[in-house]
Amino acid sequence: MMIQSKITLPDELQRFNPVTVIGAGTIGVSWTALFLAYGLTVRVNDPRPDVKEVVLNGIDQIKATLKALGLPTEGLTNRLEIEPDLDRALQCAAVIQENGPERLEFKHELFSKIEKVVSKETLLLSSSSGIPSSEIAKGMKNPERLLIGHPFNPPHLVPLVEVVPGEHTKDQAVQDAITFYRALGKEPMVLEKEIPGFVANRLQSALFREAVNLVLEGVVSMEDLDRIVTNSIGLRWAVGGPFLTFHLGGGKGGLPAFLQHLGPNLQNGWKNLGNPNLDEANVQTLSNHAMNSYGNVPIEQLEKSRDQKQLSVLKMLKDQQSSR
Repeated sequence: MMIQSKITLPDELQRFNPVTVIGAGTIGVSWTALFLAYGLTVRVNDPRPDVKEVVLNGIDQIKATLKALGLPTEGLTNRLEIEPDLDRALQCAAVIQENGPERLEFKHELFSKIEKVVSKETLLLSSSSGIPSSEIAKGMKNPERLLIGHPFNPPHLVPLVEVVPGEHTKDQAVQDAITFYRALGKEPMVLEKEIPGFVANRLQSALFREAVNLVLEGVVSMEDLDRIVTNSIGLRWAVGGPFLTFHLGGGKGGLPAFLQHLGPNLQNGWKNLGNPNLDEANVQTLSNHAMNSYGNVPIEQLEKSRDQKQLSVLKMLKDQQSSR
């Protein structure tokens, strides 16, 4: 994407303006910065008394990454509104991006309030990382425009958005969500079936469970495990994903050959995977490992390093796609 000297609203986003962001945590602030960089007017609603300071400081920290993505940042907050009153924040909103606590009762109450204020055409998106929209929609009178728009942290940088419709979501709402996220440079992926935790988090959780097990069993240190992942499967999956990786691992016969020859050993290996308990003692052990490995570096510095590395990977992947 070419760097723009002035923030302008793309034509494909005109009908999605303005956006109301509910929740000014890490995800909400990240979404807010991205929406602003694409020219949208954004209203942020959060009851915390220091919400303005939190949002402005968060956006300021994100600016460098937005610039590296080729997005304009001059006058970034000119179209930002901080509105602590929910009803006023919802007025005339074309899109709602909700980023509240992962508590079903909270989301039930919130979306019941939202639908009383917004238009029936308003796109209702939840950043929930695990609660299906069909569960959130219970108690709503008009759940047809509600669906999950789950990003991977941080949303302004990581391309994936899992779009997960509920049992009452209309097809047009799904298409609108895809159009909205694609216009923001995202990679929306529609899940064909609702499942708690969706896909990316379930995969991440499965790998993390075994990572925790290996550290607790004393097989490997936390730092070394991270190095093992980034120098092997992390590298592979960044360019191919697990299925393509094993398809290529099967040689000329592809995945069918791989499963035929190595499938039994793979399945036997599953039986030996750990199932650690996150009890008080193990949580303390993992916390000690983390502080010994990473505690001497400020979180802001670790985040900056992470973002720079992810930008390099994204640039490489984009360059490869454009050279095909």
